[in-house]
Amino acid sequence: MFIFILLDVIFPILILTLVGALLQRKFQFNLKQISTLITYCLMPAAVFVNIYHINIELDIFFQIIYYIILYSLILIIVSHIIAKLLKLDREESAALKNSISLMNSGNYGLPVSQLVFSSNPLGFSIQVFILIFQNLLTYSYGIYNLLSATKSIGGIIQSFLRLPVFHALLLGMLFQGFSIPIPNSIMIPLDQLADGFVAIALLLLGAQLSNIKLHFFHRVITWSLIGRLVMGPSLALAVIYLLNIDGVVAQSLFIASSFPTSRNTSTIAMEYQIKPELHAQIVLFSTLFSIITVTVVIYLSYVLF
Repeated sequence: MFIFILLDVIFPILILTLVGALLQRKFQFNLKQISTLITYCLMPAAVFVNIYHINIELDIFFQIIYYIILYSLILIIVSHIIAKLLKLDREESAALKNSISLMNSGNYGLPVSQLVFSSNPLGFSIQVFILIFQNLLTYSYGIYNLLSATKSIGGIIQSFLRLPVFHALLLGMLFQGFSIPIPNSIMIPLDQLADGFVAIALLLLGAQLSNIKLHFFHRVITWSLIGRLVMGPSLALAVIYLLNIDGVVAQSLFIASSFPTSRNTSTIAMEYQIKPELHAQIVLFSTLFSIITVTVVIYLSYVLF
């Protein structure tokens, strides 16, 4: 399991990040324009496609809903408390809150789940649903955190409603809920855009990191790692026992709680120019240290459930 995570999950992420850093060093791209391309084109396509293809039974759906709402609320409250205790400014506070509450359920979580639940499709389907919920949380609570550092409530609402990803979420739920068919001539380019999202986002992350100094002992980074990789799985286990969830569902939810900080936190921070370097460093360190924590949680999930 450790070798799989290292070779098939971490290394591909690091390779694309390194390529982005090298290209940025040589060509000095306009990162703001790349970020805008992701936010207004690739990201909405990925969100729509993920929602459109979701398939999960109703009783398990509600079980997951209860868990993930309670778990997310606990993480949000804990991150707010930590930010208050550290007396962070608004921008650093937004970075800390998002890094603890938002997980990389996509290009990290899905391949891990594919291996762990290769003989049980239910576990993988649960991870797809968590990915969709994380998208919802990222482009609501996550963006609110960032914009609240620089804008009023009215400005936040206006900015959010203008985001294509918001409309992609609504359309995805509408098309999925009513089983509306989409012609291949439209679905093929949508799939291609969605497939390109991960690679371009990781190249952008590498480009962001290419010209900055890494500060591992920055207190926001340190507490972000503790909150996401240590407290996250611990709180998830408590919620799972509280709700009496067991079996494959419990395993899938517990494993999902151990994933590192979502790379989308770095992407949207770049788009709105709110501590983009700090967000990028958190994503990088969180991904690296998750090699250990994810492996431990996967092992415990087999022992406990």
